[in-house]
Amino acid sequence: MIKILTIIGARPQIIKAAALSRAVRGSFSDSIKEIIVHTGQHYDENMSGVFFDELDIPRPDYNLNAGSGSHGKQTAFMIEGIEEILQKEKPNAIILYGDTNSTLAGAIAASKIHVPVVHIEAGLRSFNKAMPEEINRIMCDHASTLLFSPTRAGYDNLLKEGFKEDNRAPYTADNPKIYHCGDVMYDNSLHFSAVAEQQSDILEKNGLEKNNFILSTIHRNNNTDEPERLNALFSAMNAIAEENKLKVVLPLHPRTAKLLSQNLSSELYSKIKTSRFIIIIPPVSFLEMIALEKNASLVMTDSGGVQKEAFFFKKPCIILRSETEWVELVNCGSAKIVDANEKKIKEAFIYFNNAKDLQFPQLFGDGKSSEFICSEILKTFSTK
Repeated sequence: MIKILTIIGARPQIIKAAALSRAVRGSFSDSIKEIIVHTGQHYDENMSGVFFDELDIPRPDYNLNAGSGSHGKQTAFMIEGIEEILQKEKPNAIILYGDTNSTLAGAIAASKIHVPVVHIEAGLRSFNKAMPEEINRIMCDHASTLLFSPTRAGYDNLLKEGFKEDNRAPYTADNPKIYHCGDVMYDNSLHFSAVAEQQSDILEKNGLEKNNFILSTIHRNNNTDEPERLNALFSAMNAIAEENKLKVVLPLHPRTAKLLSQNLSSELYSKIKTSRFIIIIPPVSFLEMIALEKNASLVMTDSGGVQKEAFFFKKPCIILRSETEWVELVNCGSAKIVDANEKKIKEAFIYFNNAKDLQFPQLFGDGKSSEFICSEILKTFSTK
């Protein structure tokens, strides 16, 4: 039996890890043992703890309780904690997801003591190194032994950066193996879609009609912390809602909700607070988010994960950023990049509101990416 050590630190990573944990328990329980480490990068019971119960994930074996802080302080704390656990558990490999500081800390800690790194969501690039996430994902990829890209574009990015597709085992950080394997989040969306339909009453609680509301999420610092951008986003959102008598539901982190009063103009803030159509709610669970995405008519977001999930459920998406890692969505016409430009946001809404022939090709695998990843991990490390 091999041992893998999974690092999670933020809600999206908990969700992604659910797919792999489910595959381990369902098909590899006699050959793979999983140890789960929560760094505590983002942690409270409402934002993280409930996910373990809802998604049926084993509770973490370790919690580092890193908390918030500057990038350097937070990452350094996590590197120290992860290194100690790696030395104690001696896993065959460390499993890292995405592009958070937890991802970077895991990659540095493991590579320094020669524990093989497995990166899930490898190869994604925004080509904007002003984003901390871009640095994290690049650094992690180049310290990895196995790299699993959810898309062909991600795989091609790795080739452009010098990774070779014809490497042969044994695989190491100097001789890595790259895969285009599909997306574990697509696995999850298929698995939990029916569950969400049965268990969530989020639509009823907020007076939402199926296929007759917009779902919006805003969390990136450059959108929440810069008054000009935040005003543009909410001005466009308010105009679309009022002019079309269409509800817009926004699950907002308490920090973002607090920034509305600070960074919006007093006039716009008053409009948002008194609007019959703008519905601001606390952060929602994964199943509630699935229910919202599945039943919305349109999604407006600055989240990479929500962009994909909108696509999974065949919903058009307005991307509130200047770039996206999921270029396939834009290329096939189901998503538009508008940044925080009020005019472009309104134009994108009009376009999608009138579009009748949007295409949602099968870009993210067959729903069994997690099983494939587990089988490749087992094949690579069981002989060592």
